[in-house]
Amino acid sequence: MGKERYLTALKNEQPDMVPIWDLGINEPSIINIAKHFTDDLPPLKMVHEMAPDELMKMLQTLMLIVDELDFDGVTMPMFLGREIVGENLVRDRMGVVSQVSPHGEPVVMEGPIKTKSDLKSYRPPLPNASSFIGLQLAKAHIRDSKALVFQLSGTFKFSWAVRGGMQNLFMDYFDDPPFVHELANIVTDFLIAAFEGAVEAGADAVVLDGDLAMNETTLMSPNQYREFIKPYHEKIVRAVHNKGSLIIKHSDGNLWPIIDDLLEIGIDGIHPIQPQSMDIAEVKSKIGAKVCLLGNIDCQELLCDETPEKVEQVVKETIRVAAPGGGYILSSSNTIHPDVKAENAIAMFRAARKYGTYPISL
Repeated sequence: MGKERYLTALKNEQPDMVPIWDLGINEPSIINIAKHFTDDLPPLKMVHEMAPDELMKMLQTLMLIVDELDFDGVTMPMFLGREIVGENLVRDRMGVVSQVSPHGEPVVMEGPIKTKSDLKSYRPPLPNASSFIGLQLAKAHIRDSKALVFQLSGTFKFSWAVRGGMQNLFMDYFDDPPFVHELANIVTDFLIAAFEGAVEAGADAVVLDGDLAMNETTLMSPNQYREFIKPYHEKIVRAVHNKGSLIIKHSDGNLWPIIDDLLEIGIDGIHPIQPQSMDIAEVKSKIGAKVCLLGNIDCQELLCDETPEKVEQVVKETIRVAAPGGGYILSSSNTIHPDVKAENAIAMFRAARKYGTYPISL
């Protein structure tokens, strides 16, 4: 079954076939892909705009795609209960106000922690049943046939979000390190509760989201990562492992400066090995024996601009270099976003099935 296939690869072992999965497929992309399989489509709205029945229909349409393309794993985020507070503005349960782009991507505009004094009274709301509604609905559909993966931002991303922007947290690194740690502890306690709750709700694995790098190098120095982020990542990894689950770290960009740190804290999988920043053949050669690799099929240019035939060619080559011996899960190099051609996304997943049977002999 897909669940066994996915979890075998995530344990860095060899399944029967290369698993297929993606970190996310947003609302416009769900509709664009589903058009190839059905005419019964939900209205195009962002999640925060949907009535409960519309949200249910969107999730059902996503499950249709999962079935038609034979995914081995399904990702569900934590529902943070966005409320509309202005034109294209939403506030989530963490108190973060974001502007929603036409693609549905929230851009942080304001956080609840504006000064150090705000931290004294700030406590993120504890996760509740509504936080895991996506997991519960997906679980009811897939049962145990596919791996259920829970996605939530990590300590770094949540910290800068509640501070109202990454630049504010970076200033805190220099101006007030004790404040950074105090905030990180509060956020990490919330994240551990959320990840533990997700596993109890049926998640087979979790994704620690949030970019740590750009194309050229990490967003912060390696020493800053080790001081301000790594100890909290380590606590989260330990908590997830203690619940008997597995954890994937997502970050775009060049992770080489901190790759040994991620391995040291026990991350089970690294996603997405962005092709503009890291060569997956080199990554496989250097660390493939220690960690599962996920992703690498370019969603910046390849899936947006090229032909299905070109996509198939790239998938074949990626499987050739990344899949031997196991420990590889195929997905896009980030998510299936609206600029990705639906026919290219379909071609990517179908090519994985065409070329991904073990033993790999391409």
